[in-house]
Amino acid sequence: MRTTLTLFPLLLLLATPLMAQTTEVVEVDTEEVEERSFQLTGYVDAYFQHVLTDDNDDDADTNMGFPTSFTPETRGFSVGNVNLLAEKTMGKVGFVGQVGFGPRANAANGDFPNLQQLYVTYSPSEAITFTLGQFGTFVGYEVIDAPANMNYSTSYLFSYGPFFHTGLKADFAIAEGFGAMVGVFDNTDSRFNSAGYYYGGQLSAEVGGLAAYLNVLTGTDTKDVMGDENETTLQVDLTATYEVNESLLFGVNASNKQTQQLLGDESGVSDGDGFTGLALYSTVGLSDGFALSLRGEYFTVADDPNSAADGRSVTALTATGNFTIGDLRIMPEFRFDSSSDFADKYAGGIIDFGGEDAEDDSIATFVLAAVYAF
Repeated sequence: MRTTLTLFPLLLLLATPLMAQTTEVVEVDTEEVEERSFQLTGYVDAYFQHVLTDDNDDDADTNMGFPTSFTPETRGFSVGNVNLLAEKTMGKVGFVGQVGFGPRANAANGDFPNLQQLYVTYSPSEAITFTLGQFGTFVGYEVIDAPANMNYSTSYLFSYGPFFHTGLKADFAIAEGFGAMVGVFDNTDSRFNSAGYYYGGQLSAEVGGLAAYLNVLTGTDTKDVMGDENETTLQVDLTATYEVNESLLFGVNASNKQTQQLLGDESGVSDGDGFTGLALYSTVGLSDGFALSLRGEYFTVADDPNSAADGRSVTALTATGNFTIGDLRIMPEFRFDSSSDFADKYAGGIIDFGGEDAEDDSIATFVLAAVYAF
């Protein structure tokens, strides 16, 4: 339930006195009357997770958890965050401020974990909107906010990012159902710039029940997440949804990211952040208060030409129930991830399942999450 406060000008109804000879007319300058709106929304989330493939030996430090975002607890209860989003518009200008507190916020928001979004907007016309500040990424299918996702645990495509951008973008309404965006940003997932800029663009189309978004992001970091110097990246991402009817929705996210490592006069394709992934989604409403969401994902990290290690790949299957009780959503979830060899190929890298045994080639878990949005 959203809390909306709308301030309208007071119109004073003037009663004519009994002895009055004339009626006073009050004129209102409509150009000065601007609609002002303020919204405050938010959510809280918590979860229980138990890794079914763990040996349950309290003396064994296996820590076999998923390397994706926001569900690090492997055998017990944990919380996500409390999140507040404030929005206000007044005519052609507006602002958004969003803060979060908790482990989910800490994992998502970098050096300032409580700040998720902070930006101002200006729309000189209905066809264009400028946005300046820090805002959530336009890349990918899933988002940081739990209420907007139909699965509680997140995908590898989401977890490899980006999460947010800091910069300036312009959104254009080209024609009915068609749009475009161009922007220039600091380093990905950063509020400060230490190397070259990032540049992004999006083409969007909404026709009938189909909505599709083609995204491009490219730029240079002084250091990438693997610590390599002068890493330039190019990511091409496609996100689409198709609503068959009110009870059936399909979605897809395909993304490829290549990295170029520049060292002196030499260059080569590096793994680091490089990956290719495909995730398929479906949600079916089985009753007024229950929907079942399925996600299947294949994700692979690029080979490293400077290492003998092969590229790592994983297949992940997730089934999530969504029971809606008012503003509360209860989400029981089963997830199974499989790889040719988690222990050897994943240990020590970005994807690290924590296994020390070469037989650790799959992980299965049960999650029970609760998300309350207001």
